Order: sequence, then C-alpha cells, then structure tokens
Amino acid sequence: MVEQPDALVIGAGPAGSTAAILLASAGWRVVVLEKATFPRRKVCDEYVSGAAWPLLHALGVGDRVAAIAGPEVRRVGLFADDRLLDAPMPSAAAFRNGRALGREHLDTILVERARECGADVREGVACESRESASARVVIGAHGAWEAGALPTQPPRPSARPGDLLGFKAHFRGARLPRDLMPLVLFPGGYGGMVTTDGGRVSLSCCITRRALARARAQHRGMRAGEALYLHIIETNRGVREALGAATRDGAWLSAGPIRPAIRRFRAGGLFAVGNAAGEAHPLIAEGISMAIQSSFLLCELLVAAGRDADESALALIAREYEAAWRRNFAPRVRAAAAFAALTTRAPARSIAVQALSMLPSILTLGARWSGKDQRLRGVAAGESD
Repeated sequence: MVEQPDALVIGAGPAGSTAAILLASAGWRVVVLEKATFPRRKVCDEYVSGAAWPLLHALGVGDRVAAIAGPEVRRVGLFADDRLLDAPMPSAAAFRNGRALGREHLDTILVERARECGADVREGVACESRESASARVVIGAHGAWEAGALPTQPPRPSARPGDLLGFKAHFRGARLPRDLMPLVLFPGGYGGMVTTDGGRVSLSCCITRRALARARAQHRGMRAGEALYLHIIETNRGVREALGAATRDGAWLSAGPIRPAIRRFRAGGLFAVGNAAGEAHPLIAEGISMAIQSSFLLCELLVAAGRDADESALALIAREYEAAWRRNFAPRVRAAAAFAALTTRAPARSIAVQALSMLPSILTLGARWSGKDQRLRGVAAGESD
C-alpha cells in the first residue's frame, strides 16, 4: 500500500489505466481507485480506431489486445430507413485499421498492465471528495455519465425530454459483414454496429428520452432495451437484415443521460482525462481512442515537469494540456454535434440521408473528420506522438 503517492487516479477505465501506466513507468508512485471490479461490461461502442493502436503498443498492451479483438474495420457504412450504404474507411500508412473489443476485455488488460508497471490499483474503492485524496497530482478519469461530489464530476442533472440515453447489447449469429461498421439512424436516435471479439456483433445506440417513452408505450410490458430493439428493427432495414436471425448474448446495458461537451480540464486541483475532460457524440465511435489519447497528452507534461512540480507548474500544465486537447479534439467534437443534430431531427435527417445516398464518399470524409486516420499531435503544435 502506497502511503503518499505521487499521483492518485480516480477511475480505471481506458483513460485512467493509461495515465497510471505512463506515470508508473516513469517512476511515479501511483494509486488508482476504481469503484467497480473487473472484468466489467460497460455501455460503449467498443471500437478502437487505427490512430490509437500505436499508443496501445507504447503502453505495452498492443499484442494482447490484437490477440482477441475483432476483425479490422475497412468500410464505414450507413443504415437509414431502407437505405444501406458503405464507403472505404480512411486509413494512414503509419498504422492499421481500427478493431473492436468489449470493455470487459480491454479494461482488464489495461488494469493488469498498470499493475505490472507498479501502480497500486484498488478495485471496489470510490473516492468521494478531493479532501480524501492525499496526492499532489490527482487525475479524474471517472467518466461523465455519473454525478458526484468531485470537482470534475457533473452535478446531478434534471431529466429532459431531449436527453440522450445510451444502450448496448451483443449478438451472435449476426449477418453483418465483418469489415463493415455502419452508422445506424432511426427515429429519435442513432447507433452503430461492429463485429467485436469472439465473433459477436455489438449494437450500441443513443435515443432521446421522449423517443424511448414512445417506443415503450408502443411495446407495453417490455423492458427499455427490448422496446428500443424492436423500434430499431421496425424502422431500419439494415439492422433488421443483420440481426433478424441473431440471438442476444447477455443483457442490455444502459447509461445516461449522455451530454457530449467540452468540459473543464482542471478543477479544484483535479486534472480531467477521458470523458471527464470532454466527449464527442458517440456516433463517431471515438470515445475509447480519445480517452487514451487525452491521458497521453496530460502525462507527457506531468512526466516532463517531474514528481515535485509545485502548484504554479501544475497550473501551467493545465493550460498547456487544454490547448493540446482542443487542438486534437475540439474540431471533431463540434462536427459530431452538428451531425448528431442533423440525424436526430426528422426533416434534416431525410435531407442528410439523401445527400449521402447520392455521394457515399461523404462517409469516408466524415470518418476522416472524426479523427480515424489522424495521429495524435503532442503538446507542441504539430508534434506527433
């Protein structure tokens, strides 16, 4: 047990475990507090884009992840109403195509690696307040979907009809092409499908609270996940053909409300990484990659400053980290918000689908805007990690 760590990391998901690996590998005494126990399932699109794979190898887990991840995704698609479109996924010669992996596997691999590097990972332990943290450097990697008392956690939100609620389930025996990752549009929401580990297909989706209420009213007596599934099947030909003969593997997971935004990068002495710092709409499937990349940006600065950095140095790090984060991710967060607005509003959605039908190459361009072929730029402008 580390009595006085150099860094305390709150949350052991991809962002938190990445920070723990990088700091512990640099000789820091690191404690990680994680309220869950591993392995754990989690609402997530499961896709790890090509831009994140060099970082997984730098963390020492690339081969372990590759050994069980799903097939390479070479095509991006669109399933909307009765339309089925696809286009090549953008790729860069410097790294491979993206692949998908369930969070019960990815998170466990990263946590095990953090322990190998010397981090003291304590599962089933929550951090309730900044005052209970006994380290100079504290990193909030707790996500953004759950309210809490930490300065980097959001206040408990009041329910709104337009809130996005997240759902996920796995299916076996699906007929989705193994190299295709389609964006799924349906009334009131959007989602994505991808072939993940073990030959399973993951269906992750977001639906507004009001649209889910309508779906449950139409399918009385059904749980939320099942009512949502029937709503998607009834309105989307591509999902119906891919999953019509499939069997669900495990229970539906749900989370939310999901409110994508750029948040605070340091608050009350806590640095924020992953979704705690900012998240894009899940429709671009970049959540895992952005989480890992954000920790690389922050830890590059922390390691350079050293374990004994004073408060003025930490304040400077916060400013440099925010600038690097915005340079890498702000454009895709804004683009995702604009596209989400188009796809969740009926008149605009129809126009967008017609435009994509006439020019499917826009799908490739959209995937490029989301960062799927963009190497992480380090703290110095134009630097690549």
